[in-house]
Amino acid sequence: MNISGNKVLVNKSQKETFHFLTDLKNFEQLMPASIQKFEVDEDSFIFGLKGMPEIRLVLKDKTEYSNITLGAASSKLNFELVANIEEIDDTSSEVQLDFNGEFNMMMAMMVKKPLTSFIETLTDNLEGLS
Repeated sequence: MNISGNKVLVNKSQKETFHFLTDLKNFEQLMPASIQKFEVDEDSFIFGLKGMPEIRLVLKDKTEYSNITLGAASSKLNFELVANIEEIDDTSSEVQLDFNGEFNMMMAMMVKKPLTSFIETLTDNLEGLS
């Protein structure tokens, strides 16, 4: 299952946006208002949203200034959250978040709507950064 967020303009340079997203504690600023738990531990963070199980994301890969890949820490759920960052100019960049997961059909039907909403919220909050 793949969910692509909208491309959004961020009022930070490509380098600033990359550094913001690789500092995992900054993801707390991007989370939905329904967040109930957020803890950072070196190269991973765990978060819990109201009515959802807690999820741990691990920084899996990064390509300097252009790409950051977070993956599920649990082998039970196989998915990635990828941020692609493109330079616009010295003070702005464009970011697109992509969710890629391997779920059975029943699970995919259950999680598609909340995951789409989650990606939209992260994207909207990223666009609002200054």
